[in-house]
Amino acid sequence: MTRYIDAQRASFGVEPICRVLEIAPSSYYAARVRPPSARAVRDQELSADIGRIHAGNYAVYGARKLWHALRREGTDVGRDHVARLMAGLGLAGAVRGKVRRTTVASELSPRPADLVERVFAAAAPNRLWVADITYVSTWSGFCYTAFVIDAFSRAIVGWRVSNSLRAELALDALEMAIWSRRSADLGGLVHHSDRGVQYLSIKYTERLADEGAVTSVGSKGDSYDNALAESVNGLYKTELIRARGPWRTADQVELATAAWVAWWNAERLHSACGDVPPAEFEAAYHHRLQATEAA
Repeated sequence: MTRYIDAQRASFGVEPICRVLEIAPSSYYAARVRPPSARAVRDQELSADIGRIHAGNYAVYGARKLWHALRREGTDVGRDHVARLMAGLGLAGAVRGKVRRTTVASELSPRPADLVERVFAAAAPNRLWVADITYVSTWSGFCYTAFVIDAFSRAIVGWRVSNSLRAELALDALEMAIWSRRSADLGGLVHHSDRGVQYLSIKYTERLADEGAVTSVGSKGDSYDNALAESVNGLYKTELIRARGPWRTADQVELATAAWVAWWNAERLHSACGDVPPAEFEAAYHHRLQATEAA
């Protein structure tokens, strides 16, 4: 009420507005000098925290993730309360757009079997990796980003940006993944991808074999054959590419992708991990494993 009258008083005056609204002018003047309620003070404090967390996480968190982020900081607040304050601040979570495929199916035969069959889950790190490539439009033409994701924690263990869809793009991302997991035994790892030529090239399959990994390829005509990797691609496009563009060059995309991947692994909350970051999820797994072995 007071905000409305304050906004209109210069044009119409306080008394005429109060007469139309059927309230006493004394109520308006009393409300202006009355100290804010405890709820209003609390909402103001929460709104500041919500704005900070939203801006600090690529402005992509919706009410649920913001609620979890506040609770991780020790703030006891309800999810609906967070949603109400977000609406008042004009904040909203990122909304995914449509996904375009970059797969060029290989005509090589025979092809590896589909060892995953849409079950994108693993009992431990380095049991199942999924890989895919997506495109990014820049002022100098298209560039392409390849990701390798650990299905256990959703951690991005390898990635690469390139101006072309050459086979080395996927191989470079794989090499980064192998290097990042250099202290782990990758024997028996299942590496799952679509039927793209990059993933069925001789160099790529030989590199996996060198590490003792097993190749898995999605079935033909199955739109969910690599759903986890495509989901990561979609979030990458939503949270970074479309939100922070337009992009001038592949180098600019590469620098931004490096920062986004670091945030994704170390800070972003993932519902598949119990709303904690992948790095924290894996650290908790290793802690439990060490405790079990010590017992």
